[in-house]
Amino acid sequence: MNFLSVLIISATPILELRAGIPLAIYLGLNPVEAYLISVAGNFLPVPFLLFALDKLLNLSRNFAFIWNLYEKIEMRVRRKKDLIEKYGYIGLFFFVAVPFPATGAWTACLLAFLLNMNKLKSIISILAGICIAGVIVISPIIGLLNFIK
Repeated sequence: MNFLSVLIISATPILELRAGIPLAIYLGLNPVEAYLISVAGNFLPVPFLLFALDKLLNLSRNFAFIWNLYEKIEMRVRRKKDLIEKYGYIGLFFFVAVPFPATGAWTACLLAFLLNMNKLKSIISILAGICIAGVIVISPIIGLLNFIK
């Protein structure tokens, strides 16, 4: 059950692996398991989002609340697109790799969609960014665990 909890939390927007890894460690998983499950969970929605976002947006136009929410999110995301436009897929990678608030896989998918980036190249860049973000998140946790022992 711990595995599933970590997978779901890591797949959730905003929380992603930034919350999944600490949760996994708290639940007693070893750091390797925590990393692998969190990275997998964080990556899980990426292909679906990149390939279905246009269809989901067309469907959401029928629901005013959802469409208004999307427009607000889109405005915030468009402010972050300069890095991606300037550096392309490397920029997308760094956008995900540096685990700051609102720079995760979900936001990167929306950026890639809005900028009409190649889906396969975007998936690869986002996955690589997720892997590095996971290392950045888990490293201080491992250090702290070793310090406590």
